[in-house]
Amino acid sequence: MREFIINCSELNDEADFWTAYLSTTQPEGAQLFGRNFDALWDALSAGGPGWPGECVLRFVNTDVLRHWQDGKFYRTLQKIALDSRTIVIHMD
Repeated sequence: MREFIINCSELNDEADFWTAYLSTTQPEGAQLFGRNFDALWDALSAGGPGWPGECVLRFVNTDVLRHWQDGKFYRTLQKIALDSRTIVIHMD
């Protein structure tokens, strides 16, 4: 199974996060991907636009994400990771 590693250490904001996701995974339907968690969930759970195919997504150096939206961004990513079993969050 393919594995994509998305390094979050140099991301400055949510736009950077979604750009990193799309540039790393180069998913089907990238131009239609909504660049939000609803779109990510649709992609991972139902093969919607932005679906990277059968893979493991590994987000590394995620400390920066904990500060976005007072922690909500990070918690939402964790929830998707638990629910989808497709994403692995690697904490350094």
